[in-house]
Amino acid sequence: MAERKKITIIVRMGKKLKKEGEKITTSPEECEALRKAFSGPHGVEEKSMLEILVKCNPADLTTFRKNSPYIFLDDEYCFEKWDPFHMKSLEIKFMRFQVSISERAVIQRTMHPWERDALLVRKSLEEKPPLYNLLIELACTRTSDEFLGARKAFQCLYSESVEEFVAVKVQGFHRRLLVALVSTYRYEGMRIDEAAIKLECQKLARSIKTDHRNEIENDDEVLRILTTRSKHHLKTIHKCYKEDYDSNLEEDLDDIQILRDTVNCLCAPPAIYFSKILDTAMSICPAEQEMEALTRVIVTRTDVDMKDIAAEFDRKYGAPLIERIEAAALGNYRDFLVALVKRGMAN
Repeated sequence: MAERKKITIIVRMGKKLKKEGEKITTSPEECEALRKAFSGPHGVEEKSMLEILVKCNPADLTTFRKNSPYIFLDDEYCFEKWDPFHMKSLEIKFMRFQVSISERAVIQRTMHPWERDALLVRKSLEEKPPLYNLLIELACTRTSDEFLGARKAFQCLYSESVEEFVAVKVQGFHRRLLVALVSTYRYEGMRIDEAAIKLECQKLARSIKTDHRNEIENDDEVLRILTTRSKHHLKTIHKCYKEDYDSNLEEDLDDIQILRDTVNCLCAPPAIYFSKILDTAMSICPAEQEMEALTRVIVTRTDVDMKDIAAEFDRKYGAPLIERIEAAALGNYRDFLVALVKRGMAN
């Protein structure tokens, strides 16, 4: 068996950034090198692949997908999706040539965000047991437009809607809640109705504090509030509930995990939610789906809010996120994740 060599990932920054947040762009030569890294018939150019993927910003990745027609296919919904044949071929090459980086991390990094989330939606309910928390994360932490794009991609990839997929896979109260969550298109502005917040806070309290679990699961008002109100409205309800009842809404839902997960995703700042997911993924004996969350969170949040997540992780767990990754992961996979986090923190 050939020995795997460690690759040091170097992000070449080029000229010093003139101002904070200025985008790092790749050259046409680098895009061509990335295409070659993916398409070489006799191996995988791992070093150049990882260096360029870390350097790419979302616009670079879009350009790469659009200019790689033999790797990505144009879709009627105006996004570029992986050619299934090429994706399978890449997975085989990764195994054949003993590439030490996870092909899942590489493929997810290059995917259009809509396609990536659509695949994760499918995965969430095809796992045994189903990963309701993953589906809730996707429906509740994305913007309305982002998840609408994922729903369009899902129809393209699987010739069915997310709603009908969920409705077939899930039963009872879980079906009612999850179908409503994946169907909604929430208002994302800051306008709130103070009178409605007070009233809805009282409705939630009456239902939650009953002695009968079935009461809350059959309460249409609870379902309506959680699945239609804006995140800003719900965060204000969360604050009101704490002030009026001296307890957190999610704590009082402790025995109904699916509702607790929903409230956490909708009401907690994303940095707090994702830092907790990362901490669990790097625990001593994480479950398989928890380990996969390490890749998922870092790849999907690098260009969104990784700086906030890393700061919250350091504050809450008393150790820099990068140090925890270096202790938990190995080889080029570790170096790739660390490089992505550093890129996200620099944005």
